[in-house]
Amino acid sequence: MAIDRDEVLRIAELARLEIAPDAVERVAAQLSAVLEFAATLDTLDLDGCEPAVLAPDAAEGRPDVPGTRTFEPGVATAGAPEAEDDFFLVPPVVENLEP
Repeated sequence: MAIDRDEVLRIAELARLEIAPDAVERVAAQLSAVLEFAATLDTLDLDGCEPAVLAPDAAEGRPDVPGTRTFEPGVATAGAPEAEDDFFLVPPVVENLEP
């Protein structure tokens, strides 16, 4: 599957990426190569191959108990660029699209 210039620009817009005009063709070629490689994976004969399964005990963590804190208030946000009342302050990710 080949990615053309217009698709690269659309993907960049959706991802909110800036791509230099002289790099668009190169990015299109790179994305096309990635998709072509992924398509070759569909051609593999996987008959008889068991799916890889991770053992549940291999990655044990702390119990998920509601209402418990793993940090004292303010510790997690101590290095944050902006925080208020022990919460991270982040810019909005949804724009108001109303006219």
